[in-house]
Amino acid sequence: MDNTQAQIDKLTKDLNDLIQEVYLNNFSAHRDFNKICHFNSRIKLPVVASLPATCDIGELISSGGKLYLCSSLNTWTEK
Repeated sequence: MDNTQAQIDKLTKDLNDLIQEVYLNNFSAHRDFNKICHFNSRIKLPVVASLPATCDIGELISSGGKLYLCSSLNTWTEK
């Protein structure tokens, strides 16, 4: 019985420590940025002389040094 209670106490302490760590990393000014994933990638866009007549929503394209998003079916919007 003592061993079971000791395990429960240790698990309770570990859980409380984990909750505290999650809280500190998400809701305070003292974040541990080493635990946050970093993405260092680039998006390569097609570069065209003139915008295509058709597009699917969400497509990105570059034309004339400007960025365009297909905001609705076959509609390019400058961003």
